[in-house]
Amino acid sequence: MKRRFDPGTLELMDRPQPVSVELERDLHNIRRFNRWFGSYSLISFFLRQWIDSGARLRIIDLATGSGDIPRLIADYARKVGAEVQIDALDQQSATLEIAKRLSADYPNISFVTGNILEWDAAEPYDAVFCTLALHHFSEEDAVRVLRRCSDLSRKFVLVSDLRRSWIGTIEVYLLTATVFREPMTKFDARLSMARAFSLYELGELAKRAGWKNFGLRSFKFARQAIWRTSV
Repeated sequence: MKRRFDPGTLELMDRPQPVSVELERDLHNIRRFNRWFGSYSLISFFLRQWIDSGARLRIIDLATGSGDIPRLIADYARKVGAEVQIDALDQQSATLEIAKRLSADYPNISFVTGNILEWDAAEPYDAVFCTLALHHFSEEDAVRVLRRCSDLSRKFVLVSDLRRSWIGTIEVYLLTATVFREPMTKFDARLSMARAFSLYELGELAKRAGWKNFGLRSFKFARQAIWRTSV
């Protein structure tokens, strides 16, 4: 199946908006998706390889949404006795307001308003994470995102996203017809799967971004990841 991407049609959560019950519910549903359908287990797989006891790391999470990935990383680091300082970047101020509220007990997470394609850091990070964001971009901008991830990191990069397939599309339509039926979640989830890249396409994007010696694999629940290390 061919990727369908119309730059003129934004996901509802990407549109400028204030904090609302609808937005909070949608972000809650995304956290449920992440917990139940593979994103947390995917990221934890890499955390176990990259964060050891006694480690001290500066980390950034790009397009952080409601900040559940930074909280997952912080919880894991605390569990193994590592020290992490995490910057969480998102361009939606309302979403970041919700993320800050949910992260009140995490003083090692700082939230930053910014666009991935324009924002720059004063110095590189030890690790860069970008989860479920790449499908929001055109092919050209997705290449730029991957290049930015690489430029921002001196050790680890992990970009994970949905993997487009007929089975994944059917699963998303069933889930949004039965469990996740809120209008914003239904619209965005179905649009996200149509915009997702295939595993082959993701690898080609990384090559265009200048990535070398990277890892690429599919995960269950229509997830995929691409990563590289420089250690």
